[in-house]
Amino acid sequence: MPEKITAESILSNIVETLAENVPKQKSVSFFEEEKTDSVKSRFNRLFGRQKPIHHLLGGGKSADVLLWRNKKISASVLTAATAIWILFEWLNYHFLTLLSLALVLGMLAQFLWSNASGLMNRSPSKVPRLVLPNDLFVNVGRSLGAEINRALQFLQDVACCGSLKQFLVVVLCLWAAAVIGSWCNFLSVFYIGFVAAHTLPVLYERYEDQVDNFFYNVFEQLQNHYRKLDAGVLSKIPRGKFKARKYE
Repeated sequence: MPEKITAESILSNIVETLAENVPKQKSVSFFEEEKTDSVKSRFNRLFGRQKPIHHLLGGGKSADVLLWRNKKISASVLTAATAIWILFEWLNYHFLTLLSLALVLGMLAQFLWSNASGLMNRSPSKVPRLVLPNDLFVNVGRSLGAEINRALQFLQDVACCGSLKQFLVVVLCLWAAAVIGSWCNFLSVFYIGFVAAHTLPVLYERYEDQVDNFFYNVFEQLQNHYRKLDAGVLSKIPRGKFKARKYE
């Protein structure tokens, strides 16, 4: 008779694993003696470390900003995002209000620029104008549509062609996102993700060996609990046969 699996036992084992690994300092030589090359390759597959972090983030200037290659630019971007979040979330400003005030200030600046030459008896100077290229909106819309279609295709593939394990993991992630969304509004969730994108990659790049070792131990514990749960419960659930469809 399979061992009875409860949520309390799974949670307690995971907490014990976290407590055992957090305070310990990683020793590279000891780790290399215990773990084989296959384990290291599993690290690489888990975190995509066959390539540098900079390459995984897309390379170019965006990756430089996320990895703080230029600290002034990265700090400026993070400060601007924080200022916008404070204006909307703490000071309760509205987007239409800020947009109207920004347009008023812009028109006032252009008005003073165009009339200052006449007041000071100087030759009229050309007032700079802001013109956004049409290709910018086309590229943004095309990229956004491609990412949305990719996400929808992934969800449908998991629902129709994926394994039960993949299905449960995706459902659990969506449920966690729904819970987080009930705690705060979309702007706060977006800001938290923005801050995480500008802090977690650079921290992982600096401490990637320790992070890999820690998450690998947690992953092993989750795998063991899943095997027990699959042997005791999931394997007894009748499964239907899904036929994969290829869309061209």
